[in-house]
Amino acid sequence: MRLDKFLKVSRLIRRRTLAKQVADQGRITVNGNVAKASTRLAVGDEMAIQFGQTLLTVEITHLKEHVRKDEATQLYKVIKEEKINRN
Repeated sequence: MRLDKFLKVSRLIRRRTLAKQVADQGRITVNGNVAKASTRLAVGDEMAIQFGQTLLTVEITHLKEHVRKDEATQLYKVIKEEKINRN
């Protein structure tokens, strides 16, 4: 599954176009490599997303095309969430 679609389906980012913009800015890494919106994801991949001052690291546990809102958090497991200090 494409990165931008996964972010939308999992509701980590609400819109696919916004997910593409975040990826194009270089704020997402998959397994330590800067990811594009078209990067293919697999179960077990580790993804880090920078949201402003926060870095969220998740492990992908499931890949599904469609999920209900209450099931979206089952697609990933949060590994860590940390604050970033920009100097």
